[in-house]
Amino acid sequence: MTVLILTCRQDVTADLVVAKLREQGVPLVRFDPADLPDQAALSVEFDRGDFTGFLSTEGRLVSIHGVRSIWVRRPGRPAAHAANPSEWLTAECGQALYGMLYATTAHWMNHPAAAEPARHKPFQLRVAQHSGFAVPSTLVTTYPRAARDFAVQYSDIVVKSASGPPSVDPPVALPTTRIGPDTDFSDVAAGATLLQRYIPKAADIRLICVGSQLFAARKTAASGQVDGRYGCHGHRWEPVDVPARIIRSVHEYMTLTGLAYGAFDFAEDAEGVWWFLECNQGGQFGFVELETGQPIAAAVASWLAAPSAALR
Repeated sequence: MTVLILTCRQDVTADLVVAKLREQGVPLVRFDPADLPDQAALSVEFDRGDFTGFLSTEGRLVSIHGVRSIWVRRPGRPAAHAANPSEWLTAECGQALYGMLYATTAHWMNHPAAAEPARHKPFQLRVAQHSGFAVPSTLVTTYPRAARDFAVQYSDIVVKSASGPPSVDPPVALPTTRIGPDTDFSDVAAGATLLQRYIPKAADIRLICVGSQLFAARKTAASGQVDGRYGCHGHRWEPVDVPARIIRSVHEYMTLTGLAYGAFDFAEDAEGVWWFLECNQGGQFGFVELETGQPIAAAVASWLAAPSAALR
């Protein structure tokens, strides 16, 4: 049985898992949907109550019935590499590819039907509340008056992107920024704005959930730090034990969202409380493994290689 990895060619995180799968002798096919239809091919047939399907890429041919698991890591848009790309061609190739894969009995990390809502920050925050996490008070609004009232109520807040940096060239950085109640909020009317109560951080926490396994790392924050993704202050990621309450909440969150993999970000305050910031359903783990030595890639590989019955 084969593991199918949907990702782009330049994906170091996927490289780590590919190496572990090969160490285990697990057959795998790495495929970028962007290569359809010029550099890859597929065929699926429905006849007399049954179906057959095949996918070929880089000289490899895989039967859809032979796919054990599918890892949706960082796939390109279908037909993006075509000689004559178009929205219509992308839609047609996407319908064919994902429609064929949805018809299999393979287990997914993560299934697109679960991953799509899990990408949305307001949905994440509501599920996090239901799961028992500590969640900072948050407002998403296009009303300047509501933004001003929120800033006055909490006095010390941050503004951040709900969707992440836009895909433009050259890339744009959108760090989380600390603001006060005297800010001019009139531009909020131009687009949805996410405001959140500022949590003074003692440390950043990145927690990786792979099936039922948890791997957590802690990095001490600099004084007054707001966004740990930007700037270097000499601190490194170190392994950290996961509190029992967080373990329960993570498993509840994963159950409610239907995810098999999630990368959680928390802000740890001076009292040791882990405040939920987000869960990236396709978040990076390579930097955590490289700095802490935690076997995350091996855990992902083992999950992908396991029989479906072992995951129930």
